[in-house]
Amino acid sequence: MTDSSITTDFRARMSYGDYLGLDALLGAQKPLSGQHDEMLFITIHHVQELWLKLLLHEMELAMACIRDDQLRPAFKALARCGRIQKQMIESWDVLATMTPHDYLAFRNHLGSSSGFQSWQYRMLEFRMGAKNAFMLKPHAHRPDLLAPLQAAMAAPSIYDETLSLLARRGLAIPAEILARDLAQPHAQNEGVTEVWTAIYENATEGFDLYELAEELVDLEDAFQTWRFRHMRVVERIIGYRMGTGGSAGVAYLKGVMERRFFPELYEARTRIRG
Repeated sequence: MTDSSITTDFRARMSYGDYLGLDALLGAQKPLSGQHDEMLFITIHHVQELWLKLLLHEMELAMACIRDDQLRPAFKALARCGRIQKQMIESWDVLATMTPHDYLAFRNHLGSSSGFQSWQYRMLEFRMGAKNAFMLKPHAHRPDLLAPLQAAMAAPSIYDETLSLLARRGLAIPAEILARDLAQPHAQNEGVTEVWTAIYENATEGFDLYELAEELVDLEDAFQTWRFRHMRVVERIIGYRMGTGGSAGVAYLKGVMERRFFPELYEARTRIRG
């Protein structure tokens, strides 16, 4: 039995595949080596880039809401960011089924390409506050990508927007923090640590700021977990070989894990008085 109301003739109508652009999406996986596992490698990285696109979309909304002192919709966007990050973290488990032998069978076909060159990942780091002008260099040949990255370098990060919000609420964010060069990474500041410590110690009086602090900690924690899983999967598959594209591979990935995005939120945990 069939439902006569179901549309079956799509010659003049938009279909599911048309709406989603599935011909382009599913046609984008083009292995070069003929090796079975190259499809896995390409697909995982395509999926990660799609999640990065959505993550940036939600972070931009969260930042706009923080800028406008609309924290409830910011919390919703940040909660969605957390769900996206969970999917990104778990995708490494699929890639981890690839053995060193599987990877080396097609690695030479990657040429100089590297995940280090992902402009969306770089944009995410800039939005999180990890500003580094050197990271613009891989995109110098693409003005269409370089321009938005340069703009993000000079713009407030999500943490800068948060600290500005705290200042607007009358909290004692130091003037040098509010007037700093936004193209530089934020450095831990004692005055900012004191503000966050007070927010934690008086959570019931300013619960929305306390909740915002925890949303940011969740964001950083998930990001660092993603980095850790990335590092361990790379270590599992290629050991300490040099990465493609000239990157330092595992050594580089371990190094970035030591850098905090929101350092005062962690330092405040040591200071809080019960």
